Amino acid sequence: MLEPTLLVADDHPLFRAAVIHVLRESMPGARVLEAASAATLGSCLEQHPQADLVLLDLSMPGTRGFSALLHVRGEYPEIPVIVISSNDHPRVIRRAQQFGAVGFIPKSSPAESIAAAIATVLDGGSWFPPMAAESSDADAALAAKLAQLTPQQFRVLMCLADGLLNKQIAHELGLAENTVKVHVTAILKKLECYSRTQAAVLVKALEADAA
Repeated sequence: MLEPTLLVADDHPLFRAAVIHVLRESMPGARVLEAASAATLGSCLEQHPQADLVLLDLSMPGTRGFSALLHVRGEYPEIPVIVISSNDHPRVIRRAQQFGAVGFIPKSSPAESIAAAIATVLDGGSWFPPMAAESSDADAALAAKLAQLTPQQFRVLMCLADGLLNKQIAHELGLAENTVKVHVTAILKKLECYSRTQAAVLVKALEADAA
């Protein structure tokens, strides 16, 4: 393939720099982009929708556990995502896989493993540590429900989870308040929720340490 475009999304500058160093060493011609929050990740992908790979930290400002992973997979399904996280509990790894990641790299991994994982995924493969946790029917059902949401509905849902009112969501996302009401109604229907609170609880299940 041509020299790839890789996006490193992590809010820790030192770790981001370390990953970029690995990329520069293993793929000298690669184009490397950086993001330090959910907002900058979204902006970067809007500008570079043909990126070849996203390396995604689960804990960034503006994210709730696996929300950024699901958002990227929903809006840019052709871009593979490798989760890079300091939380390498088997259940977290399994959930990342169920929510659409093609790889998982513990932050404690040596540079050689990071480079190997990236090369494997760019070649069309997947890369996960050995996992003891079983897959979860509940996670599969949650992922299927969230996959029905449009990108804008997903953004509204994240605002709902933060407890924002329709007027506040409209201001936050630059929408008309009536448009927000329409989105909220559609979200509740798609998620089979009876209230905003129930939808917020559903989002809480996306947190990486959720049981």
